[in-house]
Amino acid sequence: MRIELQNAGGLAPGPVWIEGDAIALGGSRQAENRIDLSGLALLPGIIDAHGDGFERHLAPRRGAVSDLGAGLRASEVELASNGITTAFLAQFWSWEGGMRGPDFARDLAAALANYDSALDLRLQLRVELCLHREFDAIADQVTTHAIPAVIFNDHLPHKALAEGRRVPRLEGQALKAGRAPQAHQALLEELYRDLPQARAALPAFAARLAAAGVILGSHDDPDAEARDRAREIGLGLAEFPLTLETARAACAAGDPVVLGAPNVLRGSSHKRGGMAAREAVEAGLVRALASDYHYPAPRLAAAKLVREGWSLRRAWALVSAGPAEVFGLSDRGQIAEGGRADLVVTSADLTQVHGTFAGGRLVYADAILSARMLA
Repeated sequence: MRIELQNAGGLAPGPVWIEGDAIALGGSRQAENRIDLSGLALLPGIIDAHGDGFERHLAPRRGAVSDLGAGLRASEVELASNGITTAFLAQFWSWEGGMRGPDFARDLAAALANYDSALDLRLQLRVELCLHREFDAIADQVTTHAIPAVIFNDHLPHKALAEGRRVPRLEGQALKAGRAPQAHQALLEELYRDLPQARAALPAFAARLAAAGVILGSHDDPDAEARDRAREIGLGLAEFPLTLETARAACAAGDPVVLGAPNVLRGSSHKRGGMAAREAVEAGLVRALASDYHYPAPRLAAAKLVREGWSLRRAWALVSAGPAEVFGLSDRGQIAEGGRADLVVTSADLTQVHGTFAGGRLVYADAILSARMLA
């Protein structure tokens, strides 16, 4: 079926046709359906580089995980209604247990492999560095399910463990992990003692994943030295660096920087001591803004930047063309001839999503776009 999208503002270069799953531009064509988008904006679909908002759909309450397929469907509805057409689901492989533990990561990878996605849903594994004894199991999952990205972080409570103290929020963490508090404290102490071995094992593991074409990165780098160490072993993506100096060091070395769009909306980080992402954005250090924990955030952050004087093309690139470049997705992120037909229709001020096309299929339409389609 051929659909013509007419009279759109935004980044549309003129009439845009959807032919199958691809975009066509220029010339004249016979279209079975024509949609007048006067007064609305037509934009490339959002590519979400990192988001864990799906967790609340998979388990609305702690432990209430019964049907991962139903949870993925609910997640897709929220993603599509916010103009996100490609989403990297940031799934932990962590000592935290529960939905962030290895067993749940395996279950989600299997569920996603058997799920008929309307959108392009991809898994990003967030691996705790200290779990080096599980590197083989992680590699097996990456190979089995063609997981495209692995990001390493270290969320051990270093200060408390170094001082031999009880870790913060012990009871809550233990409950989440399904362990007795004493057992949880003992596990963290063991993992902390084992960190030198974990750091020694990481370069070979990173090389193993890189040889398989996996995109690698580090999360929450605290300073430029940590980013330099990550880069030296092949963790090229700088995800959520904690300081402006760290982001500058990453950018100067050619490492793409991904920050959270909610941080731009809030004006500050929710992490103690974290930088305000807007500073890095204004300095031109950021390649992509991700949803992090709030799927409306990429679009709303772009809208905020436009209201404050940015061009639409420059602001939207942070949520579409930029992340496409980061992940090597050359077929999307812009409205171009032959590109994948991932498109979003928004209000002129970007505050509302009226419709979303993914791979040429209409996956979301609100009352405004539906009325125009029926007119």
